[in-house]
Amino acid sequence: MMSADTTTPAKVPPPRQAPPPRVPDVPRRQRTSRGAGVPWLLLAPCLLILALVMGYPLVRLVTLSFQSFGQSQLWGFKPAEWIGFDNFSGILGDGEFWGVVVRTIVFAAGSVIFTMVAGMALALLQQKVSGWVKTLINVVLVASWGMPVIVATTVFKWLFDSDYGVFNALLSKLPGIDMIGHNWFASGPQGLLVIMLLVVWGAVPFVVITLSAGLTQVPQELEEAARLDGAGAWGVFRYVTLPILKPIIVMLTTLSVIWDMGVFPQVFVMRGGHPEADFQLLSTYSYDRAFVVNDYGQGSAIALVTVVLLLGVVAVYMRQMLQIGEVE
Repeated sequence: MMSADTTTPAKVPPPRQAPPPRVPDVPRRQRTSRGAGVPWLLLAPCLLILALVMGYPLVRLVTLSFQSFGQSQLWGFKPAEWIGFDNFSGILGDGEFWGVVVRTIVFAAGSVIFTMVAGMALALLQQKVSGWVKTLINVVLVASWGMPVIVATTVFKWLFDSDYGVFNALLSKLPGIDMIGHNWFASGPQGLLVIMLLVVWGAVPFVVITLSAGLTQVPQELEEAARLDGAGAWGVFRYVTLPILKPIIVMLTTLSVIWDMGVFPQVFVMRGGHPEADFQLLSTYSYDRAFVVNDYGQGSAIALVTVVLLLGVVAVYMRQMLQIGEVE
């Protein structure tokens, strides 16, 4: 072997690379200000659409509530007259208005309670049944949720009809009960109870689907630990399931209150477009004052008072959510 073959080649040092250019430091306050504008930029299209769709009607509602505006002003025969708070003093001093307010609150409270209780019961039931039964329940819930309000109202009118109603026929089969020919809409409380069932029937599917999704996030380990500590089914639900579902329950309750305070088509269609005094809620009462009595100013004032009441509900909701966030 030649000596040249046994010679170890010299190691050549790698070429020295130039250091990367230094990036100038951006002040933290400047970075924060730039990052804070990105969410507003992304929300800008949605806010613009909301301003266009809801901005003008809301401004017009507030304007009309401070004016004397009837058919003469609607057709342009007379100019609108600014009357200050006369519309508000007129409705706030009217005993009929306060009766409608109390009726609306009772109706909304009953609807929300029945909706949340029935929705929670069905959501818990879905956790105990087999897969195909759960799928069947979901199909039925989605079908009832997707049914138009007018169609659902027509079905309930047939179910509770005094002459051909299925509900009266079924009740009459019970021993000692004769409901044939009973008119559920002869009195306001009974008629509103039927309408309440209609509202609950349409609202339960959304509550069940949302609560079912929330129940999947409840850790099984916590439930098993509670059972090992001696808690029964009610104890597990009260001290484990309910606290975890509290944010969802608060959200659903608030949305249900807002929706049920503004119920209109169910009452309007169920009473043939002319709700009697015992069936008037704030939404239908405002409509009657504006489009039946042709007092658009007072109808707008009633609608604005309703908005203020709903803003109170939203304020309570925001306070609850902030408290939940602080605890977490």
